[in-house]
Amino acid sequence: MKRIFLPLALISLLLLAGAFLLGLMIEDAAQRSLSHQVDYHMWTALTGLLFVTLVHGLVLTYFVGTGRWAEETVRVYGLDIELYTASRGSKRRIMATILGGFVLLVVAGSLGAAADPASPVGFSGVLGLSPPTLHLLAATTALLTNGWIYLMEYDALDRHARLIEEIMSEVRRIRDERGLDSN
Repeated sequence: MKRIFLPLALISLLLLAGAFLLGLMIEDAAQRSLSHQVDYHMWTALTGLLFVTLVHGLVLTYFVGTGRWAEETVRVYGLDIELYTASRGSKRRIMATILGGFVLLVVAGSLGAAADPASPVGFSGVLGLSPPTLHLLAATTALLTNGWIYLMEYDALDRHARLIEEIMSEVRRIRDERGLDSN
């Protein structure tokens, strides 16, 4: 999973960073002649959001699937329940961070849509901050947070791979003791 995760995470971060840079290059979103800048920014941001969702979804699916496998294997082979508990704990911790990162991206995108002068929303800002400033702050936070979450996910994938190897070595030991094929 780590081999798949790294390139996908990098691509998604590049898309988000590209959207971020395209957003910074928008001079005045209200000018009709610059509307293509807004379009490029928006489409790149949406593509980045979808790609981040894909990556986080793959990680989540991995933890759900291997967690179920760990539960069954621990039960069938009578292994220490702590092995399953560790697997379940990894999944729960990473789920919360994934949700937080995704929510930040949705907030940033929503603020971006509300900041668009062509939007019928009529959002005028909060706490004395203009809509574009709020969008910039949320986008910066979302980009940096999702980069940090990817580091956490990579570490969790690495630790979980070691846990799976520990379970597998116990299974091989038990199968060898019983004279069963350990492959």
